[in-house]
Amino acid sequence: MEQIDVRILDRDYKLAVGPEEKAQLLEAVTIVDEKMRSIRDAGRIGGLERIAVMAALQLANELLGASKANGTVPSTEMLRRIRKMSEELDEEIKRQEQLF
Repeated sequence: MEQIDVRILDRDYKLAVGPEEKAQLLEAVTIVDEKMRSIRDAGRIGGLERIAVMAALQLANELLGASKANGTVPSTEMLRRIRKMSEELDEEIKRQEQLF
């Protein structure tokens, strides 16, 4: 496992990632950052935790919508990985908030 530094919504995070997943994780970071910025910039929701939850819900909804449009169902492994990433992000956000 490699530890990488990423920046999401102007905050730095250290993430552990395997070499085969690094490119995909960096792409996910970009997507999450863009989604969180659009929610923040809309000005209707404040607080990092609330923005993160709304971004997670919107991204999960988009994933499910895309899967249904293609006539597929997200695999159990994909759903497990999404849940795991969401839990890890929640833990990191809580840890980062304690620093400020």
